[in-house]
Amino acid sequence: MPVNLDINEFEYQLPTEKIAKYPLAERGGSLLLHFDGEGITKQCFSALPQLLATDDFLIFNNTKVIQARLHFVKSTGAVIEVFCLEPYEPSDYGRSFSSTDSCLWKVMVGNLRRWKDEVLCREVIIDGESTTFEVRYVERIDNMNHIVAFSWDNPNITFARILQYMGELPIPPYLNRRTAEADMVGYQTTFAKNLGSVAAPTAGLHFTEKIISDLHSKGIGSSELTLHIGAGTFQPVKTENIANHIMHTEIFEVKLDTLYHIVQHLGHIVAVGTTSMRTLESLYYIGCHIKTNRSAPDLNVSQWEAYDDVCRLSVVEALQEIIDYLSREKLKSIIAKTQIMIVPTFRFRVVDKLITNFHQPRSTLLMLVSAFVGSDNMKSIYDFALKNDFRFLSYGDSSLLHRVNVND
Repeated sequence: MPVNLDINEFEYQLPTEKIAKYPLAERGGSLLLHFDGEGITKQCFSALPQLLATDDFLIFNNTKVIQARLHFVKSTGAVIEVFCLEPYEPSDYGRSFSSTDSCLWKVMVGNLRRWKDEVLCREVIIDGESTTFEVRYVERIDNMNHIVAFSWDNPNITFARILQYMGELPIPPYLNRRTAEADMVGYQTTFAKNLGSVAAPTAGLHFTEKIISDLHSKGIGSSELTLHIGAGTFQPVKTENIANHIMHTEIFEVKLDTLYHIVQHLGHIVAVGTTSMRTLESLYYIGCHIKTNRSAPDLNVSQWEAYDDVCRLSVVEALQEIIDYLSREKLKSIIAKTQIMIVPTFRFRVVDKLITNFHQPRSTLLMLVSAFVGSDNMKSIYDFALKNDFRFLSYGDSSLLHRVNVND
């Protein structure tokens, strides 16, 4: 694993007024910083089709943010917040969201000390259908995470509909405000499809149907994958030595046809967002795992294995291992988990260009950018953005970054 990487190397001063508090009225009206590997320019995001090459190929994350915050009132009047993180039983997102009577979820709980053993309930009417929705505390996983059981008494209502009608859309904690009406549209990408995230893949928020159409008109292709973003994406790095930070784990799915596209366009892959990048770079190690044990492969990428340099497969060979595995198992997609942490010294194998917003100081995402473009370039990019009126964080402006092969 990387050693002696000091978190203070990823520090910069971010004035509060630089943080975008609300989404723009027009997505495509945001600014775009373009780093071409050498120079930096200020552009409009709508110019993206002109800045990309005709043989570039974009990969979007089509996850959809769920209305994950649920509020219940105890008989004493105390308000308990249940923040849904990921399904526990059934563990499959699709099956959990389509449940019609009960499901277990991994959650965070606000005001837990006042909950105790009481079953909390709310009466809700959804499209004329009424149900009693209940939540029962099951067990503690650790200091932050818990298991709860949801149940309701109307089989015509799915858990997805309950969240839609009862839940509150979670917005980043650093915005320091309540969810507003503008967030209901502004905090979802135009291509969001698969329910499961508690945070948006924010690089995708800038894309409009017209910009995507302009990209395709130029001959620039695209495909989609799904990585459900967990609350860990906002987890700060609290250790001075990065090697001691524990990265969060997220579930991703990549379909077979997307794998074929990736193989065909290697050398020209554009990751739309850090979540797409983490998924794409994780695929190499999934392929290595399958090569090691084809009958029962480990479909989990651990935090530091990318730095062990054990696997000797080429990128094409690793991707082909996944394709062959799906063929043998008669599967249409690979579903896996990744804890991959991308920091300087990481060797990029799949992604050539990255579209991403401007990230918090001392964050794992800023480390990822530093690994991709090099430490000095990262500092120049952020200095330029601060001096040229770019808006920062989830609702802020974005950048198009070309990879600098400092670690290859």
